[in-house]
Amino acid sequence: QVQLVESGGGLVQPGGSLRLSCIASRSIVGQIFMRWYRQAPGKQRDLVASIATGGLTDYADSVKGRFTISRDNAKNTVYLQMNSLQPEDTAVYYCYAQDALGISWGQGTQVTVSS
Repeated sequence: QVQLVESGGGLVQPGGSLRLSCIASRSIVGQIFMRWYRQAPGKQRDLVASIATGGLTDYADSVKGRFTISRDNAKNTVYLQMNSLQPEDTAVYYCYAQDALGISWGQGTQVTVSS
């Protein structure tokens, strides 16, 4: 398994932006999918964004047009750029990696959108 460490969360006002980073302990070139999930208190963990090996991306309907997932293979890092944040985006955001050997999760980073 690959170790994943998220960073970049915090408190932001509605309409603001944050960029989350997920650094992997080894190359992510072999990861079939790199994804961001989020989990709000009392709710299930939901898929937010996904990026495949070839760069194909996919987003939850609730974040389309506001969030952008990207990967920098040279830095073993996946990013989630979040713009126009709203209170309903408040959650713990988790990084996820999937390769032929299995899946890995990060420890999560808290994002709070509040005035």
